[in-house]
Amino acid sequence: MSLFIITAIAALASSLIAKWLVDAFLDERIPVLGTFAGLELAHNSGVAFGLRLPSGWQEAVIIGALFFVCVLAYKTKKTLASSLGYGLIVGGALGNVLDRLRDGVVTDFFQVGSFPIFNIADSCITIGVLFLLAETLGIVRSN
Repeated sequence: MSLFIITAIAALASSLIAKWLVDAFLDERIPVLGTFAGLELAHNSGVAFGLRLPSGWQEAVIIGALFFVCVLAYKTKKTLASSLGYGLIVGGALGNVLDRLRDGVVTDFFQVGSFPIFNIADSCITIGVLFLLAETLGIVRSN
């Protein structure tokens, strides 16, 4: 099994397990670093940062973006950074899509400062993009 698939499955599974745990057990905010950071349940009906698109457009953008990333992952030279990066992005995106299909919203729960509340899937997507960016900028070797 390829590193891309293993990474995508791990990102998807961790995202769904965390969302299940949050839905089952997080009733009120749990401070981790006082008021600066904590666990706080929020439901996001929009896309990134709660941005709402007109009905139909939002679903099309989500599906289109996921398809585009999958095509890029397939066509890109397989390196450690690209396999991890694309695997994290695809697994995180699928986690958010499956969460949205279940109840129409994405469950978010990490609160840090004034940054929008986010979840593990969002973190996987962000870290995946950073892997790809680091490889593109030559910060990590591509072979």
